[in-house]
Amino acid sequence: MSGLRRRLRELIQAEVPVALITVVRGPERLLGQKLLVRLNGEPEGELGAGLEGRAAERARALLQAGRSESVVLDTPEGEVELFVESHPAPDTLLIFGGVHTAVHLTRFAKLLGFRVRIVDARGLFATWERFPEADEIVVARAEDYLKTAKLGPNTYVAVLTHDPKLDDPALLHFLRTDVRYLGAVGSRKTNAARMERLLQKGATPEELARIHAPIGLDLGGQTPEEMALAIIAEIVAVKHGRSGGSLRAQATRPEALRAAG
Repeated sequence: MSGLRRRLRELIQAEVPVALITVVRGPERLLGQKLLVRLNGEPEGELGAGLEGRAAERARALLQAGRSESVVLDTPEGEVELFVESHPAPDTLLIFGGVHTAVHLTRFAKLLGFRVRIVDARGLFATWERFPEADEIVVARAEDYLKTAKLGPNTYVAVLTHDPKLDDPALLHFLRTDVRYLGAVGSRKTNAARMERLLQKGATPEELARIHAPIGLDLGGQTPEEMALAIIAEIVAVKHGRSGGSLRAQATRPEALRAAG
């Protein structure tokens, strides 16, 4: 096994998002050259022909999107085709608060391939009997758990505890990370009070705009199952860069009708 392949395996096992770039078409002297790219840090390896900077930039964009594909770049020696092999970290859903809605949210998330972690300082709620499908259950306050938690662009967070003493420290922490999704339960009135508290604790309006609150899409749900469905639907929409609106509404826009006609 080559050194870069060995390094790739180490990073994947450590759940570090990484992409491996390989030259698959171009000048013979470049064929098979490889470059290992992480979201942060210097690339490892060499492609030649001054390709490293541009190739690393494209690879990071693909890694963020979780896609592997071919990329063609121009060089003084002609076109060079690269294959970018992306290995994003596993999608992980962190649920803070072992409430009834979290039970159904865990089930939906597991069906969609997420790794699910439940965090709650209340041992009565954070049990394997309530969450048999969870990958991990942690009985701890959010601020204690987050001291050692691994977070990144493949982390999705649902804060469901309804308790400012538990919610606010977690939200403040996540606002300064690159988690993909951050949602918090509560009515509009509850959310307005929360935003005011977080502002007073040092959060900026730009940071607060990252919070999806009230959490979930507007499906009109009333039961814990329906609320969980609204939350996981919003998470999937964010994952794919969509708003979560109606497909029918998009199909009946004037520009869509003109294209179809």
